[in-house]
Amino acid sequence: MNNSMISSAVSIRALQQKLDMLADNVANVNTVGYKRKTSVFEDILTSIQPHEKDFQLAGRRTPPGFTLGWGTRLAGMMLDMTQGSLQETGNRGDVALEGNALFRIGMPDGTEAYTRNGSFQMTPLPDGSTQLVTAGGLPVLDADGNAIIIPQGLRLTIRTDGSMAGEDANGSVVELGQIGLVRTLKPELLQTIGENLYGVSAGMDPAVVVELLPARPEGVSVWQGYTEQSNVNLTNEMAELIAVQRAYQLNTRALSSSDQMMNMANNLRG
Repeated sequence: MNNSMISSAVSIRALQQKLDMLADNVANVNTVGYKRKTSVFEDILTSIQPHEKDFQLAGRRTPPGFTLGWGTRLAGMMLDMTQGSLQETGNRGDVALEGNALFRIGMPDGTEAYTRNGSFQMTPLPDGSTQLVTAGGLPVLDADGNAIIIPQGLRLTIRTDGSMAGEDANGSVVELGQIGLVRTLKPELLQTIGENLYGVSAGMDPAVVVELLPARPEGVSVWQGYTEQSNVNLTNEMAELIAVQRAYQLNTRALSSSDQMMNMANNLRG
């Protein structure tokens, strides 16, 4: 009975964490650039319990022992980086990515964050120029790690190869460099840091997690005037949510049954 209670209690905690993860996915089904989270479980402990010697009779096929589990735990969460659908907006500040890439975003502490949310804005600067920033006001970086500044009187154009240019009213074009992109090498090491941004843990070399993309990267396209929708499939998430809820109910029932059996044993009179 103690084994049953321990196993159920441990599994309930892991299932609650997965329920929270699924709820987060469902809540962000319409969030631009959101990547669904997936979970990995592992056994807490598995032991082999030997049978009594009386069961080891001639001709009997009883196995020498049986496996006893002690529940599971959530080993980690990973990002599903599969491509989301592209939706045309007509807004020149909106930029979508196609392929394995993330935008580089500058953080207030001088570090970099990464995102697939390309709902950018043009913020005016005191000198009349404009800067490309996220919805939260963080600067979008170019390939050299600098903020993207559009000189006064120019309209930003981002080509599908990631190169940027400014065009004036007369049709003259000024090259503005390359938008900053990285490729994810190990998406399981990316951490969610809020506002649909991902970062690298302190003390970890970013080069292990992401790789800076060169100019005009192969296999990656940049689409101005589009946004990438969330890759959450609501039908699949709801089906998985129901399955986890059923497993949660079974474990709570097993925990309750074990508690009742222990109460009955405690109340026995010799």
